[in-house]
Amino acid sequence: MRNFILAAIVIIGSIYIFFIPAEPIGIKITMKLIPMLLILLYAAMTPPLVSTTYKRILLGGLFVCMIADGVIYWFMAGLVTFFIGHLFYIAAFRHASRKPVPIWAATLLLLYGTGIAIFVAGPQLAEGQTVLGIAILAYITVILVMGWMAIKTRLKLAIVGALLFMFSDSVLAIDRFVFELPYRDAFVMVTYYAAQVLIAASIGSRVVKYSVKRSNLIR
Repeated sequence: MRNFILAAIVIIGSIYIFFIPAEPIGIKITMKLIPMLLILLYAAMTPPLVSTTYKRILLGGLFVCMIADGVIYWFMAGLVTFFIGHLFYIAAFRHASRKPVPIWAATLLLLYGTGIAIFVAGPQLAEGQTVLGIAILAYITVILVMGWMAIKTRLKLAIVGALLFMFSDSVLAIDRFVFELPYRDAFVMVTYYAAQVLIAASIGSRVVKYSVKRSNLIR
């Protein structure tokens, strides 16, 4: 059943990305929400091998992101809603946190955050768009923290999903505030849906726990 849902996500998501026109807007939004609804169903059907709390918080985040998909056409409302969705993911990843972020990963994340802040928020602040600039900086901070906390889980699906989400948001931000990117919709939505599927699938990730026994110490 879960494999069937995954196939439906791919098919309906592809139809939305490549074949649904921008107008009428009602059909566009509806088709955009169906894959997220299926991802939410997929997550709900996934056995919680990390913990039930992790699953419960991620389900909340997926639901909020689905709402954000519908209101993103009113940009600030969508930005705020996605911000809340990221807070859910941060809380879930924090619950599953296992190890510190490696120095090399921390360095790359900080370089990314600094670069995107200068590239996207900088021009807005320079032009006197203070509220918008601060909102962008806050959003960059929350996705950076989400990526940071995902790495701490050591759950591969959660890490790749979080990084894809960051990439999707970055492409959208550059296209909206800096310059237009070719094939923006495809880049944004393919990586976005993939990110949500991987984050949902991380509910079923196996966490290997070693007991302090001689058989585990001698390998």
